[in-house]
Amino acid sequence: MKSAPGHPGIEPRWTSSFKQGIGTAANAASRVWFTLSHGIVNEVYFPRIDRANTRDLGLIVTADGYFSEEKRQAASSIEWLEPGVPAFRLTNRAVDGRYQIHKRVITDPERDVLLQEIVFEPLVGQLDDYRLYALLSPHLGNRGYGNDGWVGEYRGLPMLFAERGGVALALTSDAPILARSCGFVGVSDGWHQLAEHGELVELYDEARDGNIALTVEIDVTAGAGRFLLALAFGHDAAEAALAARESLSLDFEHVVERYTAEWKRLQGACSRLPVLAAASEVGASLVEVSTAVLKSHEAKSFPGALIASLSIPWGFSKGDDDLGGYHLVWPRDLVESAGGLLAMGNVGAAQRSLRYLMATQEEDGHWPQNMWLDGTPYWKGVQMDETAFPVLLADSLRRLGVLDGVDAWPMVRRAAGYLLANGPVTQQDRWEEDGGYSPFTLAVEIAALLAAADFAREHGEAAAERYLTETADIWNAAIERWTYVSATALAREAGVDGYYVRIAPAETSCEASSPAEGYVPIKNRPPGASSARAEQIVSPDALALVRFGLRNADDRRIVDTVKVIDHLLRCETATGPAWHRYNGDGYGEHPDGAPFDGTGIGRAWPLLAGERAHYELAAGNRVQARELLASMERQAGPGGMISEQIWDAPDIPDRELVNGYPSGSARPLVWAHSEYLKLVRSLADGAIFDQPPQTAARYLDGLPRPTITPWRFNNKCHCLPAGDTLRLETLAPARVHWSIDGWKTVEDSDTETSVLGVHWVDLPSAGLAPGGEIVFTFYWPEAGHWEGRDFAVEVLAAPRRARPRKAKAAVSGS
Repeated sequence: MKSAPGHPGIEPRWTSSFKQGIGTAANAASRVWFTLSHGIVNEVYFPRIDRANTRDLGLIVTADGYFSEEKRQAASSIEWLEPGVPAFRLTNRAVDGRYQIHKRVITDPERDVLLQEIVFEPLVGQLDDYRLYALLSPHLGNRGYGNDGWVGEYRGLPMLFAERGGVALALTSDAPILARSCGFVGVSDGWHQLAEHGELVELYDEARDGNIALTVEIDVTAGAGRFLLALAFGHDAAEAALAARESLSLDFEHVVERYTAEWKRLQGACSRLPVLAAASEVGASLVEVSTAVLKSHEAKSFPGALIASLSIPWGFSKGDDDLGGYHLVWPRDLVESAGGLLAMGNVGAAQRSLRYLMATQEEDGHWPQNMWLDGTPYWKGVQMDETAFPVLLADSLRRLGVLDGVDAWPMVRRAAGYLLANGPVTQQDRWEEDGGYSPFTLAVEIAALLAAADFAREHGEAAAERYLTETADIWNAAIERWTYVSATALAREAGVDGYYVRIAPAETSCEASSPAEGYVPIKNRPPGASSARAEQIVSPDALALVRFGLRNADDRRIVDTVKVIDHLLRCETATGPAWHRYNGDGYGEHPDGAPFDGTGIGRAWPLLAGERAHYELAAGNRVQARELLASMERQAGPGGMISEQIWDAPDIPDRELVNGYPSGSARPLVWAHSEYLKLVRSLADGAIFDQPPQTAARYLDGLPRPTITPWRFNNKCHCLPAGDTLRLETLAPARVHWSIDGWKTVEDSDTETSVLGVHWVDLPSAGLAPGGEIVFTFYWPEAGHWEGRDFAVEVLAAPRRARPRKAKAAVSGS
């Protein structure tokens, strides 16, 4: 064999995250997922949706003195073959007008094969004036390095092969193959030969253990420009080759018909889809696209697991050691996605997701920040909303009466115990950056505690029900103390009394202004701009207090916060209004459009327009909510993929950045498609679809503030209002040694168990006069030792102010 020179090739990179389309067969027999961008196939996943195996597969056209790569030198358009069926028709027209390429892209529903019907159409000259090549970059098992490639045959059919780590691929065609070569990228690959010579002048039989590319010349004249290209996968080369040969032996139209019919049956599980599609501002299109996007992101070997996106944000700048991919399971995104399918009436999808979450829950009750499909953690952070969300999913199915024999209480019990033991502070907020008191996380936690209380009541656990409910009430009443500020410079600038901050540090005092006292790290920013006072940072996250039923939409503090959010975070784009995650965000492109590389400027997120629309709906502003729905539809762009972020600055054509349309971030973002579907459902229902009824019933009519102030080691209060009882909470049984007169006299009180992993005792502080102090320490009987230090809580001179119910002024819709 003739080995290619230049081992191991240049450092591998992934490719554009700007996906025009994504797809897979509707059954579990075909374990291939594909993505499309710039008119060609990008990452192809096998045998799991979290295992990318290619960088891209595209065509190169040459002639005498002519070279054109379709992904760079052709303008591409895309159509769905059928509404809601993720199979695509691509048209790539050379910018110089010399040729046109038509493609239909699907997977074989019976085999692990990606099929492309390709028609090459010369617009200048004759068919035999041109030579056509397919160029494939294998990245098997999520890695560009370490791939083996070689030229071979299977039963006389010429093929190109690649293999790494127990996964193999085979590339072949039903048209005659004129030449084949394997090479190392950047040195001996086919692209460089074609760019320099217009043909393959050196044919290499193998390229081993490197970043490789496979090139094949197709005889387009044999089929009058039409041929099938098969990319097949298997656990070894023979298995992949067999699958490729079988697929090529089939009638392509029959394969398309079966693929389409299976998808239509699958979409039939969405009982609300026909009605809700008709309610969309653009008709059925984006609703059907969104349900297909969600369903296409579900694993087949792990039913119910949905990854965040079949894309790698700014992938063209990411390599093997900086994967940056979103083909992982985030429990929060998974529940949001399951909720989107539930909004469409697909109960079965939500049931599968609940069962998957039950199986991947950690022993202590929480879920990893993100994980591979088999539950193996990837990043190591802990986000409390990701422990609370699965409880809300279980509760949604419980209230619908469709748990179908699944006992979710053990899962809910462990999750609630983890929330009680570790909340309300979160190690990371939902943006995976900072720890502390987050209004969004608090809203989800409190809703989950009340949902868990309902489970406890149904299972006859009265003590657990009581403790869960009391804790939810206590945390709900403390939200303003933890996250609301007033009389700040920003409040004066925006003309409001106060607002909720994005996140407040965990160590704060008891005064109402305490969130203003600490500093919050600002991630993804250059040195010198990496922190800010908590009072200076605002986020749309505060709208979760309305979304999850903890505050009324016309609560004065909410209305004022909306004004501050719009003052700092709203931007107008060519496709409509959009919002940033928070001021100072660094997760996005640089000012010149260069990709995010650890620093940048955060751009606008379409899903935040959906969240804002839900707020407007709650506030009675239905027209504004519908306008924001239309903005999300426009921001999806051709192909209907809703991105993580959109470009919100002037156009930069050289970087393909157009104001109001997708940036280089993840596209599609499944969470964004789910938010869109929920908004369509909410508008049809006239109410927020996923608002938990427990919180709305308990808090929106102004539940009196509980007279209990909690103290725990991860949330030490230093003072409490006069008249409050001090509740000490520990994670192990304790004897509390305490005094209200500076240790002149002492008392001992033993904790009791909540039966959920937390132990507690109430100290009789309600009768203490303002200015008084209660001091205490702990003896740990199981460990047989004292804590070794004293703690003190002072009684405030006046109680915290009561929560206002409603604003006097009307809510603004802009």
